[in-house]
Amino acid sequence: MPRVPRRPSDEARRGAYKPPGVDAARSRRRREDRLLALRRRNRDAGLFKRRREEPTLAPAPVVPPSDAAADATAPPPSSEPSSPAPSPPPAEALRAAADAELEGLSEMVDKVWSDDTATQLEATVQFRKLLSDGKNSTMIKIIRADVLPRFAEFLSRQRPPQLQMEAAWVLTNIAASDYTLLVAECGAVPRLVELLESPDANIRHQATWALGNIAADMPSCREIVLDHGAVTPLLAQFKEDMKVSVLRTATWALSNLCFGKLPAEVQVKPILEIISLLIHSADEKILADACWALYYICDGVEGGIQDALDAGVCPQLVKLLMHASANILLPVITSLARISAGDDTQVQVIVEQGILPCLAQLLARNYPKIIKKQACLIVSNITAGSKDQIQAVIDADVMNHVIVLLKTSETDLKKEAAWAISNAASGGSSDQIQYLVSRGCLEPLCNVLKYQDVDLVYTCLEGLQNILVEGEIGKQGNESVTNPYAQFILENGGLDNLEELQDFDNDVVYKLAMKLLERYWDEEVSDDVNLPASKDGSAEKVETVPEDAAQPPVPAPSADGTE
Repeated sequence: MPRVPRRPSDEARRGAYKPPGVDAARSRRRREDRLLALRRRNRDAGLFKRRREEPTLAPAPVVPPSDAAADATAPPPSSEPSSPAPSPPPAEALRAAADAELEGLSEMVDKVWSDDTATQLEATVQFRKLLSDGKNSTMIKIIRADVLPRFAEFLSRQRPPQLQMEAAWVLTNIAASDYTLLVAECGAVPRLVELLESPDANIRHQATWALGNIAADMPSCREIVLDHGAVTPLLAQFKEDMKVSVLRTATWALSNLCFGKLPAEVQVKPILEIISLLIHSADEKILADACWALYYICDGVEGGIQDALDAGVCPQLVKLLMHASANILLPVITSLARISAGDDTQVQVIVEQGILPCLAQLLARNYPKIIKKQACLIVSNITAGSKDQIQAVIDADVMNHVIVLLKTSETDLKKEAAWAISNAASGGSSDQIQYLVSRGCLEPLCNVLKYQDVDLVYTCLEGLQNILVEGEIGKQGNESVTNPYAQFILENGGLDNLEELQDFDNDVVYKLAMKLLERYWDEEVSDDVNLPASKDGSAEKVETVPEDAAQPPVPAPSADGTE
């Protein structure tokens, strides 16, 4: 069974026995949920939201308005004169200063609401410094002071621009907390979107940062940002000669905006044009966020896979499979896994780009388990395709490595490998099935029958059924000859696992297991006097063979094969 919605080729291939009880759409949704949970675990909230830390060195001098190309990662301009500091102040001194300022919170609130611009700026700087301690208690007290709408108002003040900068910084750090929704609903979002077109590069950078934090919190916050048209002005940032630090923030913000289901009015192709350039970056942070954004589009946009293929991202993605950093490999291989969930034509694109030799290396070498699981998922999607695609997997020597994992790896990785083998066995040609058996797939496939995953066990049964059919063809009509594959399964304990499926809590699995038992092991089944009744309550009628019937032994195929 493919790890995706069944394709027409699968339906035609499985037409001989198409049970109604396995819901492919339900199976696909459950696997996609697991994939999404996997991505969440590997890219935690600390990577979604980013606080802008208070610099420990002395504040920088005031930046002239004309200096629009200043580095956006530098500390914001301060109204205080600069003075050199030989070393950062100790942490105790910073905490003491923050505590002292917290005691004067009411005075700071009064200053923020004053009519004097210099006083407003002074108070906003104090709030920004106060938030630098990262304490939740400090955040709560500031929020209860009801100053967020005032900071949102400051975002529209063009003079002095430093007030916009400081207000945006305050809102950025509040948005990085658990109180993001308050920032999203205080009127700041439309003003932050407007600041993406500010002539000041520092302000544009800070607005991008704030919007990225808001979009990262929850779907409703992200929708607020999207509803105010943030995508277009954000994409415009990438057309400038950006500093690497600013480009990192913009790419990260774009990735957060792409997460989830993008609304229909958002144009995906302009985003993909930018991503197709970003995935060539030498900077790992830019590269990782760009690949996550690509995955989100492929997963959350109708037709996103084809849009990504049309944007020409596949050649570079395949090259990145050999990247030395696991931080890059994970989003790259996850994106390719999503693309492999497309139709046979879309899957063929990544096959032709040379993904299979890369997968063979990933499966053979000492890569993290999560990388190998994603590699097996891609292989399983390819083997769910045409016979030519199955043959391409065999020719690239990928199947050997998958069978080794099926025999020797941990259970969760074995399951992924089992999907790949089962799909190949279900849809493979006679020669392909013989190849799989010669490499020793039968015994580990029989062990998969012990798992409680309905879709996996059923697909494994389909694969075994196809293998057993091939064994019957090999008899060339000579009924006195034993099916060698059935004999091998019997001698290696596979029959016990099949019989256990008579108690499996799923009708479809039960019926196919019984079909195989009756067809290929009728004598062994009839010997079991405690054979249970069928699921509909009627007794099963099993043909028996006389005990004295001739059963000439046939050597079973090797479980090892030549690896």
